[in-house]
Amino acid sequence: MRKNSIKNTRINGEVQKELSQIIRREIKDPRIHMMTSVTGAQVAPDLKTCKVYISVLGTDEEKADTLAGLRSAEGYIRRMLAKNLNLRNTPQLTFLLDTSIEYGVTMAKKIADLEIRETEEENDEES
Repeated sequence: MRKNSIKNTRINGEVQKELSQIIRREIKDPRIHMMTSVTGAQVAPDLKTCKVYISVLGTDEEKADTLAGLRSAEGYIRRMLAKNLNLRNTPQLTFLLDTSIEYGVTMAKKIADLEIRETEEENDEES
């Protein structure tokens, strides 16, 4: 896999920042959950496509509704992105659910539970 150039990394950051502002301020779709954040944007080097990673803090149904709402507003979001960013091509957006934050929280909770269990076992052995 090719390493991102400095230019591509900078474009990814700008697209991510703009998309998060557009989703937070411009989109009025009730399906899109309040706790939606853009965790990443990966623009292809030719600026034709962009994978947008979305994290939603909520139930599985709210996550599905949010993705459906974003996919239906894709044309509007793309138009606003073209208006706010001066790029040669405005990329075609693909919204993907990012579960890395949820996975990290789950793993941290499991580690904390394991530590508590180990301290309880040590206390039982000392008694």
